[in-house]
Amino acid sequence: MNPVLVEVTRGGRTESVHRGAIAVVDAAGKRVAVWGDADAAIYPRSAFKALQALPLVESGAAEAFGVNDEELALACASHSAEPMHTERVEIWLARIDCGESDLACGPHLPLHEPTAHAMLRAGERPCRIHNNCSGKHTGFLTLARHLRVSVKNYERPDHPVQVQVREAIAAMCDVDSRVLPVAVDGCAAPNYAIRLAHLALGMARLSDPSSLPPKRAEAAKRLTAAWKAHPLLVSGTGRACADLIVAGKGSTVVKTGAEGVFAAVLPDRGLGVALKIDDGATRAAETAMAKVLTLLGAAKASVPEIAKHLNPPVRNWRGDVVGERRPAEALARLPA
Repeated sequence: MNPVLVEVTRGGRTESVHRGAIAVVDAAGKRVAVWGDADAAIYPRSAFKALQALPLVESGAAEAFGVNDEELALACASHSAEPMHTERVEIWLARIDCGESDLACGPHLPLHEPTAHAMLRAGERPCRIHNNCSGKHTGFLTLARHLRVSVKNYERPDHPVQVQVREAIAAMCDVDSRVLPVAVDGCAAPNYAIRLAHLALGMARLSDPSSLPPKRAEAAKRLTAAWKAHPLLVSGTGRACADLIVAGKGSTVVKTGAEGVFAAVLPDRGLGVALKIDDGATRAAETAMAKVLTLLGAAKASVPEIAKHLNPPVRNWRGDVVGERRPAEALARLPA
C-alpha cells in the first residue's frame, strides 16, 4: 500500500488522507528518491504534454510554420481558456489554414472562472478552442500539415501524427511502443499507461537531454525553455503549475495531469519527478509536488507561490479557517 502523502485537517484532527507514489529519477534512469510503488502503471494524462510536443519541434514543423515560444508553451499547456490563451490559439490555427472545427477536442467552459462567468453573462457558448488542450491539438494539426497528411482523425492512434508522438514517448520513457496500453484522454487524444518511474525518466531526459539524438535534444531544450518562460500560458492565472514554475525561479518546470498526476523537470539538477495520488485528488498532488520541490532544493517553502499550495488553509463558506492541507510525515524528508 502506498504511503499517506497528504493530510487534510479540520478542528485539529485529520479528516482525510491521500495516499500516493512519487519517483525522482535522473536521465540515466537512476532512482534518486522513491515513495511508494514507482513501478505501478499509470496514465500520465496531461503530464505527457511536453513529450507529445517533441515531434512538433524535432520534425521541423514548428520552424516551417513559424511557431513561436508562446505557442510552444500552449502546446505543452492545460490552459484556463483566458483570452491570452484562446486568442493565441486562434491566430495559430489560422496560420496553418485550420479552424476551430478541425480540433478534435470537445468544448467546455473556461477553467478560469471570471472568463467563464463573463461568457455566460454574454450568452456565449464555449467552443473547442476553450478546451484546455486546444494548444496541444493545434500542435498536432501543425505536425499533420508539415507531414502533408490529412488533418482528419489526427487524434486516432494509427494516424501518422500519433504514431510519431507514441514513438517519441516510448523513446523518452524507455518503453516498447509496440506494447504500450492505449486509452482515450479527456481531450480525445491517445494516452498511454506507463510505470510512474518511466514517466519520471521521460521528464529527466527533458531536464538533461545530453544523451538524446541531436534533433530531439534541441527540441527538448526549446520546449523546456518555452515552458519555463511562459508559465501563465502553460496553465493560467492562479493555477498551481504557474505558481510552482514562478517559485522555482528558473530551476524547475512542472505540469499537472488529471486524476492526481504531477510531473516536474529540474534542468539545474538533471532530474525528473513524477507523482500520482491514488484517489486522483488534484489538491493532494499540488501539495505533494510543492513539498518535493522544497525537499530537492528547487524552491523555498517560504516563497508565497509555494506556501499557498504547501499548507493552504481549509475554509468554510463564511471564510473562516477550519483546518489545513499539509504534507504527511512520509514527506517530512527525502527517503534514505
